[in-house]
Amino acid sequence: MSHLAILPVGKRAQTKVQNRTAILDAAREVFGEIGYEPCTVRDIIRRTGLAAGTFYNYFKSKEEVFAALADDGARRFAPILKALRSQNADFEGFVRAALQAYFQFLADEHQQWADRREAEEHLYVHGQTPEMEAVFNEVRAAILDEIARGAAPAADADYLAGACIAIAREVGEQMVSRRPVDVGGATAFSTALILSGLKGLPQAQSKPASAR
Repeated sequence: MSHLAILPVGKRAQTKVQNRTAILDAAREVFGEIGYEPCTVRDIIRRTGLAAGTFYNYFKSKEEVFAALADDGARRFAPILKALRSQNADFEGFVRAALQAYFQFLADEHQQWADRREAEEHLYVHGQTPEMEAVFNEVRAAILDEIARGAAPAADADYLAGACIAIAREVGEQMVSRRPVDVGGATAFSTALILSGLKGLPQAQSKPASAR
């Protein structure tokens, strides 16, 4: 897994890394299957096969587990998004590239999760994993930055970011439920929908944060 570094030499250190990884992998599956809100620490522990005391040696709550997974997702995606922003001078190119990167990340996360359930055909993540949530937030922040620096249409920044995120989230959910998972199709559809919608938007800057 991406968060698993080279194991330390000592046996105790190896066990610590393996236990932590087992907890994070189990949490990722539980969050993906039933969602963050409904799941409990007990659901995560049950999936690991570890004792409850072992779990609490590493994390105090499911909130801490979620944060650890989200940090990993943001850490992996942030440099990808940064590179895209430097490579695309116009907003349309950035939107297309950002959507493709998000959908590819979503597909890759889904594939890693599904590979551990090979016997179950057409299995897909029904909820958002923490990594997906973190990546989503990275995309939102980038859109707001593009608007702030004048590279994006002068529309309501919050509404525009929210609409782009909502489209990507819902299209992404449909994408991973299909076979084959079509990143290109999802990207083309979402890009066209967002860019065509921008043409009909009233051109008005959103209020500064301090004025809200």
